[in-house]
Amino acid sequence: MSTTNVTIRMDKELKKQADDLFAALGLNMSTAMGVFCRQAVRLGKIPFELAVDMPNSETLSAIDDVNNNRNMSKAYDDMDELMRDLYA
Repeated sequence: MSTTNVTIRMDKELKKQADDLFAALGLNMSTAMGVFCRQAVRLGKIPFELAVDMPNSETLSAIDDVNNNRNMSKAYDDMDELMRDLYA
């Protein structure tokens, strides 16, 4: 199996913390990244949950407006009508 070099940028302190963790696990950064990539390829996804912070109050208000159908959304039975509204 041939190998290739990969360069990544990360915060200096994060790299130190990761190096320390991987060393405690008997790994170096290259091996740990290889494990991560193999697992991602095997699963066909990032091998852990990715999440964002809760939406801010403005976004939550907009979501509430749409969920409570405050004239923020419209259902369509006809694709032509949808397209007319999109391009109006």
